[in-house]
Amino acid sequence: MAIDPASRAGAAGADAAEPLPSTIARLPFFAAGRFPKPDLIGRCLAGRVESINAREFVERVRDISLGLTALGLSRGDRVALLSESRPEWLLSDLAVLSAGGVTVPIYPTLSASQTAFILKDSGARIAIVSTAEQHRKVLTIAGDLPSLQSLVVIDAESGLKAGGLPEPTCQTLADLAATGHRRILDGWGVARAFQEDAKAVGPSDLATIIYTSGTTGDPKGVCLTHGNLAANIAGVHAVLDLNESDTALSFLPLCHAFERMVCYVFLATGVSVVFAESFDTVGRDLAIVRPTVMSGVPRAFEKMHARVLAKGRESSGITRMIFERAMRVATAKGRALCERRPVSAALSLQARVADRLVFSKIRDGIGGRARFFVSGSAPLRSETAWFFLGAGLPLLEGYGLTEAGPVVSVTPLGGTRLGSVGPPLPNVEVRIADDGEILVRGPNVMSGYHGRPAETAEALQHGWLHTGDVGALDADGYLRVTDRKKELLVTSGGKKVAPQPIEAALRGDPLVAEALLVGDGRHFLSALVVANLAAACARFQCAPPANEAALAAFIARPDVVAAYQSVIDGVNAPLAPFERVKKFTLLSRDFNADPSAVTPTMKIKRRVVEAKCAEAIEAMYRSSNGAM
Repeated sequence: MAIDPASRAGAAGADAAEPLPSTIARLPFFAAGRFPKPDLIGRCLAGRVESINAREFVERVRDISLGLTALGLSRGDRVALLSESRPEWLLSDLAVLSAGGVTVPIYPTLSASQTAFILKDSGARIAIVSTAEQHRKVLTIAGDLPSLQSLVVIDAESGLKAGGLPEPTCQTLADLAATGHRRILDGWGVARAFQEDAKAVGPSDLATIIYTSGTTGDPKGVCLTHGNLAANIAGVHAVLDLNESDTALSFLPLCHAFERMVCYVFLATGVSVVFAESFDTVGRDLAIVRPTVMSGVPRAFEKMHARVLAKGRESSGITRMIFERAMRVATAKGRALCERRPVSAALSLQARVADRLVFSKIRDGIGGRARFFVSGSAPLRSETAWFFLGAGLPLLEGYGLTEAGPVVSVTPLGGTRLGSVGPPLPNVEVRIADDGEILVRGPNVMSGYHGRPAETAEALQHGWLHTGDVGALDADGYLRVTDRKKELLVTSGGKKVAPQPIEAALRGDPLVAEALLVGDGRHFLSALVVANLAAACARFQCAPPANEAALAAFIARPDVVAAYQSVIDGVNAPLAPFERVKKFTLLSRDFNADPSAVTPTMKIKRRVVEAKCAEAIEAMYRSSNGAM
């Protein structure tokens, strides 16, 4: 039987007349109708890109959506997405939203108990999972989830046997989509009805519940409507220069509100989105995809910077000298641009030479087509921004939080300023409260926390979202974020200290992998400092310690401790006396090595780390010995 003509992507062309989609339910039709590209989305696999064209994209969304409604999905039902980032994540998300459902993203790295909390709190009826591992994880907790009725597994080879457990109905995503497609073949008008149902979804309808990975306590479900998300697309679109000739590499988790919004913006502006095979293959996939734009978190860009430095320092002689000089030139030029100072003629000449000899090769290493990158989710170290900008790779910084859809501000291209995250989006208002807290108002702000009226009332006061972040607006309306309000350290003398800028300064030294300030309620500040062993061993020209005992002996060496004391002294120099780090403890194990000590977005859980290092912290306040 012939397919209903209304199922064709071109039939959604009327939506392409919209300047931007008014709901995310309309986004698949908008993107396919406006940008009929052969590579609208894709994925890197085994060193090549598998592309999905615009027509196939909207048809796959349609088939999954119709399969979900055949499974019993109704408007307002919650569907959990428990998967790594891949095209199927995005297709499933849009399929749920097109049917009027509500998506609940869950990080695949969460434990079974953490996953159970979100599934139960959201009342998810269907869970779409990626692999056998995720499938087994859900089955182990299915008996405690009365709302969960169906499981859909993306990878067909996962196997769907439950071994007698009280399981929900299971099937593969391919089978689900095939069911949806058969509905079109079996009845005229089904595809048209799908489009009409998608158009019936309104801006005030709930689109997603995103559980924030808070540093303390159970996560809260942030409720964002279609209107919240559509408004954020419009705001970002007004600032960033994106078009259908662009290609992006996506490697951050789509569970995170930042990357999910970025992908929505890419679709709405015609940017081809290619997903990295995994986080570990990003270096390889950069050379394959050759992106013109890309988003990331500061840690990703800091690692890119570190890899450039490590590779350059493998050389010797004149080549090493040229590289080191080029790095100094990049930093000097980038800093001048960030500080809005003119670049001198001498520095411009040096930069042109460095570009020909070094910078161009760095750019070629990431595909040679990059126009700009965007960093979000956490503060970006100034040194990293200086390097990228000075090397001809503009790195724009943005600011936001899940409760704001998530983007609040972003630096415009050519408008980078030292310590700033750019002006607020055109449709977003920001003001600073008397105590320094950043307040946000606009159509992007959440409707509230799921099932938590008290927390909602606390966060949303008189129409303003209280972000919990501390910052300031300059004379030109650029926003600076200095710290988390609740993470301010208050010494026993009543002095308030913002730890993040000091921690960032410590991390700016190659010897330091990570740093955490402590001192709340104490009479001075101390620091837990994670040693960058590769850098430290290179500094002292020794082989890496072979075991834990050798490692402990190495970081306790007087000359090693003295080197880190020198780092502390350099950071302390410009600080007020009450802000200075008086003692420190050297650690060999990164905080990230313990999954319980970081959130899924790699933010350190300050209280958890303090609890785990309680003995070391107490020792600093009992003794003058700074090494452990």
